[in-house]
Amino acid sequence: MSSMVIEPVSPVFGADVLNIDLNAPFDDSTFAAIHHAFLAYGVLFFRNQEAIPEATQVAFARRFGPLHTHPAAPTDDADAAIFVIHAHRDSPVANGNGWHTDVSCDVEPPMATMLQIHTLPDGGGGDTLFANMEAAYQGLPDELRARLRGLTARHESEHVYRGRYADRGVDDRDTTYPSAEHPVVRTHPETGRLSIYVNRSFTTRIVGMDLTESQELLRWLFRHVERPEFQIRLRWAKNDLALWDNRCLQHFAIWDYWPNERKGNRVTILGERPFLDPASAEPPASRLRLSGGGITSRQDI
Repeated sequence: MSSMVIEPVSPVFGADVLNIDLNAPFDDSTFAAIHHAFLAYGVLFFRNQEAIPEATQVAFARRFGPLHTHPAAPTDDADAAIFVIHAHRDSPVANGNGWHTDVSCDVEPPMATMLQIHTLPDGGGGDTLFANMEAAYQGLPDELRARLRGLTARHESEHVYRGRYADRGVDDRDTTYPSAEHPVVRTHPETGRLSIYVNRSFTTRIVGMDLTESQELLRWLFRHVERPEFQIRLRWAKNDLALWDNRCLQHFAIWDYWPNERKGNRVTILGERPFLDPASAEPPASRLRLSGGGITSRQDI
């Protein structure tokens, strides 16, 4: 049997994971290698997979930690782990069609998301863009880095979720929508690296700042973090599974396939409240590549 291979997809972040069957059991040393690559590359693309049963996907996700329940999940089951991603001819919107970090409006947002796409649009489309917020932070001028480290931003959700799941029978008239305040620059709790933590979808203003100044700064940051040199693009194949780190990435699910259908199962893993550690070391402004912890090229594990 071939050994698992981690193959980088860009000089900045992201890697394909090859020669592993996620439907088959794997030992703790293999999981440790996956976890190491996850921290090194930010997003992993498990290629050449078969459809994974829901229970198997949930069990894989639970190896990273307790699971997160989406605040707008169309279910009364608080323990429901699978969130179906589905866009089709009659969808009023498509999940993730805009730059965002998953559920940053929560006080404790999910640390990671695991998505397997089972149905791809006829004729193509439905790619996902990812942007690296550590690289975006490293690309800031020193003075702006220092300024951002003292700021907090408001993240809200009603404008995102209100009415979104009506086509699934969800009545959200009495729903309380989560909101939270998070540091504009956060420390990754496992790597210690710094990243920008604001996004177009959920971040509404800088706390304690004049509204006009807040809007100007956020608009500038949104444009900055969306620069192409911080991005990679995932072109899905059927049953590919992506695992990404919400603590240092944003993503954008492109809805360019209407009226065709795209469908998959998503699981999110509970994270911690975002924080900024004053002791976090400042990286060089010119360094865009993540520290790979020893993984810097194609690697057999």
